[in-house]
Amino acid sequence: MQPIIQTEKLSHIYSPGTPFQRAALVDVDFLAYPGELLGIIGHTGSGKSTLIQHLNGLLKPTSGRVLVEGKDIWENKAATRQARFRVGLVFQYPEYQLFEETCYKDIAFGPKNMGLDEKEIDRRVRQAAAFVGLPDSALEKSPFDLSGGQKRRVAIAGVIAMEPAVLILDEPTAGLDPAGVEQIMGNILDYHRSKDATIIVISHSMEEMARRADRLVVVNDGRLPLEGTPREVFAHREELEAMGLGVPTMTDLFHRLRAMGADVDPSVYTVEQAKAAILNALARKGSTPASSDGRGAV
Repeated sequence: MQPIIQTEKLSHIYSPGTPFQRAALVDVDFLAYPGELLGIIGHTGSGKSTLIQHLNGLLKPTSGRVLVEGKDIWENKAATRQARFRVGLVFQYPEYQLFEETCYKDIAFGPKNMGLDEKEIDRRVRQAAAFVGLPDSALEKSPFDLSGGQKRRVAIAGVIAMEPAVLILDEPTAGLDPAGVEQIMGNILDYHRSKDATIIVISHSMEEMARRADRLVVVNDGRLPLEGTPREVFAHREELEAMGLGVPTMTDLFHRLRAMGADVDPSVYTVEQAKAAILNALARKGSTPASSDGRGAV
């Protein structure tokens, strides 16, 4: 499968030629595929945000290339403009970027810049609002009269309304309570399924990424030392901890069980996988799991 986004030897240096010169990205080869949900993890200052700002042309590489659907986005101005519509980026705490007098106008801002007619703009605004769970009655309200969670929905809807092939979100659930996290992630997954869009999520939550992502990319000191399925990445517990990252609680538990001599797969990260790993370990020992009434060996 051809990648929808690709970087080739991407490097970015902040404040070049000054005492504050710093390499934020170093020869990064990054791939994102059509229709996948890709998680990006890394400690603060690792280069995650710098990376995603290159993917739709908000930052220009110091060296290397960024390709969207096989085309260098810096080839010309038209290619850069097209990339910004094809790759939508939602910053952390996007509610702070709201500025229009109504939610409708805020969501419509992107589609208007695309040069769409009023009928198409209206369709996109209402569909995007539905994706994020905003009722029509909220569209004529000022976004500043809404709760924090609703403001975030408006901001995300403003990017979704451009119907990007790739939707990138930087910590979309930061600061939300558990119910808010589930609602926002559910909204994002609805868009993912409905449009078969590529979703790229930066998150500090290992549990969230373990449950949601098809694939993970680890960013550390401007490089990508690990990538793969959640199971493959979380198998590198020691390396992740050395980078200042953790692993899901379930993975940590099974690594500890393994260290204590239990013959269990340490790469599990969900309750379902944990159950299967325990049953497999018992089967290898010839033990009989407990029956539903509590009898039997464990």
